Amino acid sequence: MLNLDSSYFVSKGKHRECYVHPDNKNLLIKILLPSVKGSALTETLREARYYRFLVKKNIPFTMLPAFHGEVITNRGRGYVFDLIRDFDGSISKSLEYYLTHLPFSEREYGLLDASFDLLREYLMRWKILTMHIQARNIVYQKIAPDERRLVIIDDIGNSEFIPVSSYFDFLAQWKIKRKWRRFISSLLHQFPDNEFLKNKFSQTH
Repeated sequence: MLNLDSSYFVSKGKHRECYVHPDNKNLLIKILLPSVKGSALTETLREARYYRFLVKKNIPFTMLPAFHGEVITNRGRGYVFDLIRDFDGSISKSLEYYLTHLPFSEREYGLLDASFDLLREYLMRWKILTMHIQARNIVYQKIAPDERRLVIIDDIGNSEFIPVSSYFDFLAQWKIKRKWRRFISSLLHQFPDNEFLKNKFSQTH
C-alpha cells in the first residue's frame, strides 16, 4: 500500500484529489474523495475502462496522459496516470491559467495557435472521445523552449449507455466535432476579452 501525505498533494477537484506518485515523480495518482458515489463514481470507472480500450487500439499518448492502472493507498483506491511536466521539470499549468493570467507574445501566440489545431487533429485522427472538453482540464505543456502542446488530462471517455461511437469511426468523428464546437463556444463565453481566442475563433465559429 502506498502512503500519500500532504507533501505529495497536487490539486483537488470536485470529485478527486491528485498526488504525485511517491516512487515516481512523473506519475500522478487520482484518488476519489470519500463522499463520491453515484454518477461521479461511474464516470471514473468509465474513464478507466476507456483508457484500457485506447491501449488496445495502440494510440500514441502524446496529447493524453497514459494510464498505468490502479493502486491501493492509505487514502483509498488510486488511478495512476502520467504527470504532465514542462521541460524544466515543473508541473504543466492549465490552459485556463494561461488564458486568464498571461498576455501572449507574438511567438507564444503562434505556438498556442498551432497547439489548438494539433489537438483537434489528434482527437479526430485517433477517434478519441471525451465526456467534456474544458480549459481547466487541459494543460499547456512546454515541451522545449520553442515547442508546446495541449494535453487533455481529465474527462476522457464515452458517456453513451451503449458505446457504439467507440466502434464506428464516422460516429466518433461526428461526436468529436460536436464536442469541439461546444468547447470553443465555452472558451469564447468564459474569456470574452481574450484577444487570442477572438482572433482565432470568432470569425469561424
